[in-house]
Amino acid sequence: MLRRASAVGKVGARVGATLTLGNEFEGKTMQQAVSPVLAVDGLCKTYGDHSAVEQVSCTVGRNEIVGLLGPNGAGKTTIISMVLGVLEPTAGSIRIEGIPLAEDRAGALACTNFAAVYAPLPGNLTVYQNLRIFGMLYGVSDLQERIDALLAQYELARFHDTKCGVLSSGEQTRVSLAKAMLNSPRLLLLDEPTASLDPSAADDIRHRIRDFASRGTCGVLWTSHNMYEVEAVCDRVLFLSRGRILLEGNPKTLPREHGKPNLEELFITLTREPLALGRGKA
Repeated sequence: MLRRASAVGKVGARVGATLTLGNEFEGKTMQQAVSPVLAVDGLCKTYGDHSAVEQVSCTVGRNEIVGLLGPNGAGKTTIISMVLGVLEPTAGSIRIEGIPLAEDRAGALACTNFAAVYAPLPGNLTVYQNLRIFGMLYGVSDLQERIDALLAQYELARFHDTKCGVLSSGEQTRVSLAKAMLNSPRLLLLDEPTASLDPSAADDIRHRIRDFASRGTCGVLWTSHNMYEVEAVCDRVLFLSRGRILLEGNPKTLPREHGKPNLEELFITLTREPLALGRGKA
């Protein structure tokens, strides 16, 4: 997955440059309230003869955290890049809040945001400068008030004038999450948000994301290689192998359904013997 990090690392600016945001979703209909935040149907991405993603269909519901799991190269970051509009699918459809991404990219991405530990914000800008610039790109109304609230919520006020490049990994992750919350996203995409963080910092981030997902009508798509974290955070998981979804279910019960003691053992088996577990799903 890190092989694609350089392309995805630029996503904040590329997505932000197309967004025109506001509180336009407050008048959502009852149908929107019960429909999934994200709906992916038959998604494919090919490069010549190589299929990076093949016939992936999934949803992310409201107040739900869905874990997208799989070994490096399974297609996780490719899927996230397509959902963000950075990569164009070869086939299939993506709807965010019911809006077709292919037909209305700006509208779909207006209620979306993204954070990843390998995609830090510009290190030569201060925390405040980063939040202000991205807030302007996202068209956030009452921006100063929103920045002040996020600085307080993520305990970043004392770093207001500190350049992001000198912050610790945990502090930089909190800034990235604050940036991702600027437009009050309905869909939050997190690609290994706690990678390289110490246990205390990682636990703090997990609690913040759980709190975010429990409020409002948002949903979260989360990738991680930390199976303990996945069990603690995710409501549902999707196991990817070679661009296909092989397994789906509750991370607390799925291992037992396949004769494994825990999620990590299931992950290892899936990586080494994907056909054994995915025979009925391929």
